[in-house]
Amino acid sequence: MINILKLCVGADSVEDLLDWQHSQRRHWPPGKAVHVTRMWPKREAEVLEGGSLYWVIKGVILARQQITDLQQVDLGDGISRCALVLDAEVIRTEAAPRRPFQGWRYLDPKDSPRDLPKGRAKDDPLPAALAQALAEIGLR
Repeated sequence: MINILKLCVGADSVEDLLDWQHSQRRHWPPGKAVHVTRMWPKREAEVLEGGSLYWVIKGVILARQQITDLQQVDLGDGISRCALVLDAEVIRTEAAPRRPFQGWRYLDPKDSPRDLPKGRAKDDPLPAALAQALAEIGLR
């Protein structure tokens, strides 16, 4: 199993991601969310063995969604893209800083942040600078 790491462009918080996904639900299958990306994962089988999409918000991993399917889509411009079909539930994770990157990256499960306990899911995340400093000294 392998995860995917993706920047959540335009979002300042997990709430922004939740609001955007809520506004788009009418376009998606019930109980699902969809994120379209240009590149198809070469490690498709591993992604579909229980992988999740980990969201990087303002330089910090803060949430994930389980990937349930990959579908080929064409948005009308003749370019084939990959739709990551996600479980609608957004699971908050421990804050884990990440440097900027383009596109998406694979994320090994051993390097993936742990899910926050359900009771802590509404906690305010650490400020990005503090989360980065803690990660640099090995305390994330």
